[in-house]
Amino acid sequence: MNKDASWISEWIEAHADTFDDANDSIWGYAELAFHEYRSAELIMKLLKEQGFELRKGLAGIPTCFSAAASFGTGKPVVGILGEYDALSGLSQEAGIPEKRPVSGQQSGHGCGHCSLGVGSMAAAMAIKAYLEETGRDGTVIYFGCPAEEGAGSKQFMARAGAFDGVDFVYTWHPSWKNEIEASHSNAIIGANFTFEGLSSHAGATPYLGRSALDSCELMSVGCNYLREHVIPEARIHYAYIDAGGTAPNVVQDHAVVRYEVRAPYVAQAKEIFERVKEVARGASIMAGTSYDCELAMAFTEYVPNDALASVMDECLSEIGAPAWTDEDMALARSFLDSYNDEVKKEIRKEVSELYGEDRVEEILAAPLDREVHPYSPAKIKLQAGSTDVGDVAACVPTLNLLMATCCVGNVGHTWQMTAQACSPLAHKGMLAAAKVIALSGIRTMERPEVVDRAWEELRKRNGGAYVCPLPDSVEPPLETY
Repeated sequence: MNKDASWISEWIEAHADTFDDANDSIWGYAELAFHEYRSAELIMKLLKEQGFELRKGLAGIPTCFSAAASFGTGKPVVGILGEYDALSGLSQEAGIPEKRPVSGQQSGHGCGHCSLGVGSMAAAMAIKAYLEETGRDGTVIYFGCPAEEGAGSKQFMARAGAFDGVDFVYTWHPSWKNEIEASHSNAIIGANFTFEGLSSHAGATPYLGRSALDSCELMSVGCNYLREHVIPEARIHYAYIDAGGTAPNVVQDHAVVRYEVRAPYVAQAKEIFERVKEVARGASIMAGTSYDCELAMAFTEYVPNDALASVMDECLSEIGAPAWTDEDMALARSFLDSYNDEVKKEIRKEVSELYGEDRVEEILAAPLDREVHPYSPAKIKLQAGSTDVGDVAACVPTLNLLMATCCVGNVGHTWQMTAQACSPLAHKGMLAAAKVIALSGIRTMERPEVVDRAWEELRKRNGGAYVCPLPDSVEPPLETY
């Protein structure tokens, strides 16, 4: 291990208790999108104690902030992204491999954002400490990004110029494998469709009513037919937000349904979304209602930056996988065993694809990733999900790391992930991720030619400028999404 890698690793390990405690505290807060007040305050407190300068309320979002530390000329500037929002309905006791919700708590960190936020914070602190120790020029900025699981915040931050002047950005996400994420995520657009009708007695005078709920139902029918006539990679999702009441004998005079459209590129998502809006218009005409479309969220697609990947791949190999113990392996096996047969079948398939068919039994017997999987642009493939990291990557060269914090094949957004996010598995993976991000940030700051290549790559993709997928009139939906 080179001198800078050793220094970074030792600094992070020396502060490991602070980071583990912060992870567990935020895990316990389990705050939902746009309401991560205690989580954001804890991270800001720790960063302030380390000498970072805070800017709160970025992009009009109370739980959104940045924390910067600058030395010498202040250039180059590295940004580190952190998240800390939880998910509804995933309450679960820590480290327990059986479904056991926490009494009185409804939400949980089923995507591991407690570890994401703290691990990124640890990386930012380590970079600051290294710049102080070596006397080198540069700036490190931690960006506290709320609501990734909701309407997102990074697109609002990018539109407000929060990332202006940043030379490159690194982030990470808890996973079951150790690699640079070779995924092209889908763009997404989402809106609430509100239908307004007329109430009436559904038994005596239904002909005097105009059902907003009927409009929602007709919209579902129209979108079901639309699905056949869009590109196969696209997805159209919906959920009822307000069904207009619970009395069947009252014609519903209002109803709200939320639709989200995913597609590989934001231009495709926008085109399909306009067709969904036309379906809504038709549904309102058929039922004799009026409607309003409130656009609330949109993410640009994420594509990894190959120039940055050349540095992070080197750093990941140097730091290596988390150092798992026999106790860690036993805990991971218990979580793997908690899945049903259908999920286990899918896990076997994923393990076979990553390690090879001849190693499946070996890996499942010790189900924590002990290897580092090299990055290759040829391996980039479209994934079904979406992330607002795509909007950062569309305005600044950005790269996402995956680091194992849970059992092999673990399914995200589950109680199993919530339980593992507050366990030794998460602690070790989080600290390893912090080391890789910090080392990658320092190495990239020392290689201006890499930063130049990263920007050249980005400009080819975005045409030379970031365009937010949301118009300026759309504000963060702090209470409505």
